[in-house]
Amino acid sequence: MKYLLMLLACFLVPITYAQSLLQQLSLPEGYEISYFAKHVDNARQMAVSPTGVVYVGSRKAGKVHALIDSDKDGKADRKIVLAHGLNMPSGLAMKGDDLFVAEVNRVIRFANIDKQLNGATKQFNYEVAFDELPSKRHHGWKFIRFADNGELLIPVGVACNVCAEDPKFGRIFSLDLETKKLTTIAQGVRNSVGFDTNPKTGKLWFSDNGRDMMGDDIPPDELNRVDTPQQHFGFPFVHGGSVLDPEFAKNKTLVDFQHFSAPKLALQAHVAPLGLHFYRGTHFPKVMHNKLLVAEHGSWNRSKKVGYRVMMATIKGGEVTAYEPFVSGFLSKEQTLGRPVAFAELADGSLLVSDDYANAVYRIRYNNK
Repeated sequence: MKYLLMLLACFLVPITYAQSLLQQLSLPEGYEISYFAKHVDNARQMAVSPTGVVYVGSRKAGKVHALIDSDKDGKADRKIVLAHGLNMPSGLAMKGDDLFVAEVNRVIRFANIDKQLNGATKQFNYEVAFDELPSKRHHGWKFIRFADNGELLIPVGVACNVCAEDPKFGRIFSLDLETKKLTTIAQGVRNSVGFDTNPKTGKLWFSDNGRDMMGDDIPPDELNRVDTPQQHFGFPFVHGGSVLDPEFAKNKTLVDFQHFSAPKLALQAHVAPLGLHFYRGTHFPKVMHNKLLVAEHGSWNRSKKVGYRVMMATIKGGEVTAYEPFVSGFLSKEQTLGRPVAFAELADGSLLVSDDYANAVYRIRYNNK
């Protein structure tokens, strides 16, 4: 009987936390958070179609979801699984009417995806757009976004904790979908799972997750800005712009690596920054326009957990002048309640946040009553 009660508790506790999660979350005054959708397995990056359908990738679940808010009440009333059994289809991006999905080793394309949803068939067709990415799964899941020039930005994380440079890994690439040519945008990048272009300057900002096994407090995680083609951000030699790697920078000093770019903001070690998003809408107060939102997914191997929140960075003159919480409460007394991953904006300017731990997509709106 005692064993049975313990077993039941393992299943009941997460349900209890899930039911009370929204009540645990804190936002600035005037903001409200609700569920856009629940039971979205392992929800990762999102992409919104021209008609407002929200597509959601996953990592471990291997699925791509479509969330449809038919009555436009801010809550999805239909959920459709477009595909399953894919290889960590974490990254999604829309280009026109086509949905692009990044797996570990390839990018697939669902042409005219909204029309497919409205068709009579339940079979959703896709084609392979590019299949020459490395197949290693360690840091192999992707976050993708289309650049202003129409090319697809694709990161390839290193297939290790820390290892020697390799031209196929540790980079952010730009893919020309017509010629299939990959161009290096940034290198010396351990594992970026989020980036966005500053609408005011056109500069690409990206998050980078620091190496493990150097203790609780080093090295920092990073927010970076790309200023020049093929810019190098230090991995595996220098971490966070300040910490020398004990193996790859042995008997060296920081002066030896001063040609590498330091982060625009060094974050606390292990907060695991993932999705980045410059807020572009007009629904939030004017002060929020062009704020950089950062999903701190949270630590997995630190003795005391950190992260598990959504942060907002103020950028002035190309520099981060403030970094403060926007949504907190996903962590309660070392108990994980949720892990924010990525962002998307709806047409009305409200903000979607995905959570791959609580299997949810939240909607944040501003109520100035």
